[in-house]
Amino acid sequence: MSPNLKNLSDEEKEIKMIEFVKEIVELWEAAKIPYPIHFSGGNEKELIKIFSEIKEGDYVFSTHRGHYHYLLKGGDFEKLKEFILRGDSMHIFDKDLKFLTSAIVAGTPSIAAGVAYALKKKNSENKVWCFIGDGAEDEGHFYEAVRYVDGWDLPCTFIIEDNDRSVETPKSERYGKSQIQWPSCVRRYMYKPKYPHVATENWVDFSGMKAGGPSF
Repeated sequence: MSPNLKNLSDEEKEIKMIEFVKEIVELWEAAKIPYPIHFSGGNEKELIKIFSEIKEGDYVFSTHRGHYHYLLKGGDFEKLKEFILRGDSMHIFDKDLKFLTSAIVAGTPSIAAGVAYALKKKNSENKVWCFIGDGAEDEGHFYEAVRYVDGWDLPCTFIIEDNDRSVETPKSERYGKSQIQWPSCVRRYMYKPKYPHVATENWVDFSGMKAGGPSF
């Protein structure tokens, strides 16, 4: 496997991304990873298109489901696998790539706005890209960050990854027919997720596994 997705075609990137997820799913279902994992899937094409706009020096703020984001930012497959195996699937950080995550719902938008403010003050050509799910869209922290970025014209784009669920609850059950029209600094794409909110649909027996690392 290539160390990362650089210099690959879009089709090759999609194949490698899916293969990586399948490998981690197999480890999970073999009870080798006794930690929560939020698997990616179903949004490969959308993300490949978005990341074609993201430059090497840009900052990316990700979510608890950040495996694809990390790989498309230039992250190493083996390094990502190490994160996951030690229980840091939801806490992927890479200073060199300017890649940050948070498992806290809507935990990054305010930080992303602050970084964008600093970039503007420095007259930097770089931008901030902040990914959230439609569950985080419900949070006041997101609203405040969007209003600040829009009001001060900061170099930050928020991407709502809308799979119509907060955990497993669809938007219609969360707030009825209400819809908010966000300003231009917010973009949205819709997708149907391949996996449940966390883990897979298969039962896994972790009774013989201790947290702290895989037992191969």
